[in-house]
Amino acid sequence: MADGIAGDGMVRRAELGVAAELAQFLEARVLPGTGVDPDSFWQGFSDLVHDLGPDNRALLAERDALQAEIDAWHIAHRGQPHDHEGYKAFLERIGYLLPEGEAFTIDTASVDDEIARIPGPQLVVPITNARYALNAANARWGSLYDALYGTDAMGSAPPAGGYERGRGARVVARARVFLDEAFPIRGLSHADARRYHIRGGALLVDDQPLEDPARFVGYRGHPRAPDSVVLRNHGLHVELVFDRTHPIGARDQAGLADVRIEAAISAIMDLEDSVACVDVADKVQAYGNWLGLMRGDLTDSFLKDGRSVTRALAPDRALIGPDGAPVVLPGRALMLVRNVGHLMTTPAMRDRTGAEVFEGLMDAMVTTLIAMHDLRKAEGARNSRAGSVYVVKPKMHGPAEVAFADRTFARVEDVLGLPRHTVKLGIMDEERRTSLNLKACIRAARHRVAFINTGFLDRTGDEIHTSMEAGAFSRKDFIRRKGWIAAYEARNVDIGLECGLSGRAQIGKGMWAMPDRMAAMLAQKIEHPMAGATTAWVPSPTAATLHALHYHKVDVFAVQAALTRGGRRAHVDGLLELPLAAFRKWTQAQVLREVENNAQGILGYVVRWIDQGVGCSKVPDINDVGLMEDRATCRISAQHIANWLHHGVVSRAEVEEVLRRMAAVVDRQNAADPAYRPMAPAFDGVAFAAASALVFEGRAQPSGYTEPVLHACRLARKAELARALRNAG
Repeated sequence: MADGIAGDGMVRRAELGVAAELAQFLEARVLPGTGVDPDSFWQGFSDLVHDLGPDNRALLAERDALQAEIDAWHIAHRGQPHDHEGYKAFLERIGYLLPEGEAFTIDTASVDDEIARIPGPQLVVPITNARYALNAANARWGSLYDALYGTDAMGSAPPAGGYERGRGARVVARARVFLDEAFPIRGLSHADARRYHIRGGALLVDDQPLEDPARFVGYRGHPRAPDSVVLRNHGLHVELVFDRTHPIGARDQAGLADVRIEAAISAIMDLEDSVACVDVADKVQAYGNWLGLMRGDLTDSFLKDGRSVTRALAPDRALIGPDGAPVVLPGRALMLVRNVGHLMTTPAMRDRTGAEVFEGLMDAMVTTLIAMHDLRKAEGARNSRAGSVYVVKPKMHGPAEVAFADRTFARVEDVLGLPRHTVKLGIMDEERRTSLNLKACIRAARHRVAFINTGFLDRTGDEIHTSMEAGAFSRKDFIRRKGWIAAYEARNVDIGLECGLSGRAQIGKGMWAMPDRMAAMLAQKIEHPMAGATTAWVPSPTAATLHALHYHKVDVFAVQAALTRGGRRAHVDGLLELPLAAFRKWTQAQVLREVENNAQGILGYVVRWIDQGVGCSKVPDINDVGLMEDRATCRISAQHIANWLHHGVVSRAEVEEVLRRMAAVVDRQNAADPAYRPMAPAFDGVAFAAASALVFEGRAQPSGYTEPVLHACRLARKAELARALRNAG
């Protein structure tokens, strides 16, 4: 192994300078057990960085060049009616809008059922928080009773204090209605059932069979009085838990103590938008949690109700099948890992010139190496039973960037000795150049693509930045109502189906951002499976349990088959509609209210990101409604204010005044947090400066991304904290 000190806490590995903490982590904790030779690993890593780094840099330069041409076109046509056909021809001429190409079908192989054949909810969780990561992995199964009782899902908030029997009775009744819908009994309602038992390999309820006996999967305990019975509908399992000693089961005529739902079928362990990883310590923490998940030994201890609790990965669930043979069901969500995009570099590693290495290249190599601990398991719980590694790649602009990701993972597979296409790729359709060229993007990774999805917030942020010079955008709520967003959502599914993703890969939809509004989620989020999406993001394990009910109501594959017969519903022309304000007849109060809403969201998110390193959190909005905020929500808010500043809808002085006023609001909302550092009245902290920079420098940020500002300011804040600690010592 080529060793030595490279300076500034770096050690030399091949032609790389590697932060000593990262090198130690990889060599002592990750490489052992993978079968990968350390010298070959570092040499291959160095070759990857030096061979592909220039290509990465060229792709970023192409983004900038195309954006400059689009800006110039809009400036040249300012004041004229929008020429849709001329604009479309211009985008084709500069290579922004590419030919769709011939029809094809993806041929991704060795894909787990959770990705290919089981529609259901998907969690996204910051991997830097071990407790959250374990909760997400273990959210494969959730209590329907708890989810209904502990949320507003039935129309009212849960009561304070002890257990309320009336509400509990309503929960049981609601669960029985679900069971009647998903697992009807011949001539009987689950509400009237008194006994569930197994006879002759069949489930009988008061001696009546299910209308579809094949939905019975297995049981635990004695067949005449089982401890639990497991049923299956649309690929999802439901467990009826019987316990007459339980407080709920003791009052139930059938002894039914709980209904457990197979909920989060998959979970994305996130290294990107929901984390605040800015230096080697942050990255090693994130990689260490991914390692624990892949080895299966990650634990986290914490105090709950005054008691120490240790959380670990849930085991698989063993049953007795109808024929008496053992049946094993997965106990954990299938885990994907989201790498960072192509933009950022990392101080954790330097190339032969001393320049920082692209963080996406480092993530590709390290997260795949770590996943080999799962691939090489001979026994015990597995993540991928099909022998694959699932990497979600965000913020790619067009097919050339997807092809670059495909080449990157091919090189990683070669270095690590993995069969070609072991790594499966998730393409996030969240940038306009990807949306317009989605079919070509999928083609560029047709042998490994296992996931596409839509993300309204990042997609809107990119829409605003790309068309910044075209004019003032509508208010955010009105942007959502414009035709382009419906075209974007429909076309994503249409293209996915045309490319053969049904039964082979996930087609996903975005996040429900209000974790405390479960009744609204139950009313609205059924639209995602009805749109043909096999998965959709939810903000918590409880939300996953409730969203799973939608997949019992909707046969997603039947929806997809109908959509395929109907043909494409949306086309490029719809995506090219610019969501500009048609008439700027806003009152001053309306303008300020919009800016206040944006500014408050930015400040509420950024202050935790910069001061506490929290990359995703529930942030109260201007009306004190908790919203899940991450870099995508911050991006759209910052770009929206930047657009209005640029086109004179609002002045810099007005925005500065709003930022100060909203900082005081955010301070009040966080007053109970002992770790919180107020921004007002001095407004001289790094967090307030970061929020201001995101707005006033928004037009200059690459693609309108927040990462460059946030990373620089978080590093500055960490340096401040380190100096204060040294001075105190």
